[in-house]
Amino acid sequence: MRVSQFHFDLPEELIAQSPPEIRGSSRMLVLDRATGAFHDNFFSNLPEILHPGDLLILNDSRVLPARLYATRARSRQTQQSSPDPTGKIEVLLTKQLTQSDWTALVRPSRKIQPRERLLFAASDDPKPLLEAEVLSAGEFGERTLRFAPAEQEFHAIINKIGHMPLPPYIHRGDSPQDRDRYQTVFSHQPGSAAAPTAGLHFTPEILEKLKQNQVQIETITLHVGLGTFQPVRAEELADIRLHSENYTLPAATAEAINQAKSTNRRIIAAGTTTTRTLEHCAQVANGQPLQPHSDSTSIFISPGHKFQIVNGLLTNFHLPQSTLLMLVSAFADEQQGRERVLAAYQHAVAQRYRFFSYGDCMICL
Repeated sequence: MRVSQFHFDLPEELIAQSPPEIRGSSRMLVLDRATGAFHDNFFSNLPEILHPGDLLILNDSRVLPARLYATRARSRQTQQSSPDPTGKIEVLLTKQLTQSDWTALVRPSRKIQPRERLLFAASDDPKPLLEAEVLSAGEFGERTLRFAPAEQEFHAIINKIGHMPLPPYIHRGDSPQDRDRYQTVFSHQPGSAAAPTAGLHFTPEILEKLKQNQVQIETITLHVGLGTFQPVRAEELADIRLHSENYTLPAATAEAINQAKSTNRRIIAAGTTTTRTLEHCAQVANGQPLQPHSDSTSIFISPGHKFQIVNGLLTNFHLPQSTLLMLVSAFADEQQGRERVLAAYQHAVAQRYRFFSYGDCMICL
C-alpha cells in the first residue's frame, strides 16, 4: 500500500490549539469494528460504553519539559566556557540512552557537529545550569548528547528551564497551563517527549466511575520518542521504519492480560502507544503467557496486522498519512479498515470535531 492512500483533507481551523476548557468534556466518535457503523457520543460516557469485566490499559509515561534552548560554547582553544551569543539552539530531547546520554532533535543542526558543546540556562539568568557535548550526528537533525551533571540534578534542572514539547501543529509557545493539561492525570514515569494523547481525556472522576462499573484498569509504560516528531518519508508502507522507544510491562498488567485472555474478556487499549506496546509484547511472548519485562520496540502496525491482545482502541484523531492513522486503520478491520476509518474521519470533519493532541477522540470496539 502507498502512504498517499491515507490522505484526507482537514481544515486548518479544526486542529485544536488548546485543550478543552474542562478535562473530560471531549466529544467521542464510536466506531463499530464489526459493521463499520459509527455514531457521535461524549468521552464522559465511556464508563457506560465499556462492559463490566473489560480490562482497560493506560500508558502512565510522564511528559518531560523536553524542549530546551542552548547556546554554543566558545571553542576549546579559548579555554573558556562562556556562551557564544550568536544565536539560540533548540534542543528537543527524544530518548534517554544512559544516565547521561540522550538522543535529541537539534535545530538549526548544520553547525552542531560532534565535539561541539552546548550550554543551557534559564531564560532569566544567563549563567549555564547544564552542559552537553555532542557525541554523534544523525540524519534530519538528530544528535546524541552527553549531559553533565548527574541524573538527579539533570531532572531538577530541566524541570526548571525546560518547555513542554507541544507538537509543531500547535502554533503557539507553551504556557503554564500546558504543564498540567499536556499531561495525563495518571502519569508518573518520566520519559516521554510527547503526551500519550488518548489519556489526556481521563479525569479522576471518570477513572473512579469505570472502577465502580467493574472495569479493571492497569498500566504499561511507553516513553514516546522521536517517531512522533519525524514525518513519514517513505512512499510505500513496506519501506517505513520507526525509531525504537523504551517500554515496561509490569507484572500486574501481564497477569491481568493473561487472565483476561483466558476468560475471553475484552482488552481495551487507551492510545496507539499502549496498542503498540501490547502487540509487541505478544510477539515477544510468541504464543505463551506474557511475562513482565522492560525493553524497546520499533513495531510498525499497518493494515494486515493480526492483533493478538487488543480488542478495543481509544484514540485521538491523527495526522493525514501518519503511521498512527495506519495503525487505527489496521485495527478497524483487516480488509476494509482504511475505508472505514477515512469515512469516520470525513464524518468527524463534517461535524467539526477537534483534531490531534488537544482534540476530541474516537473509540473502536
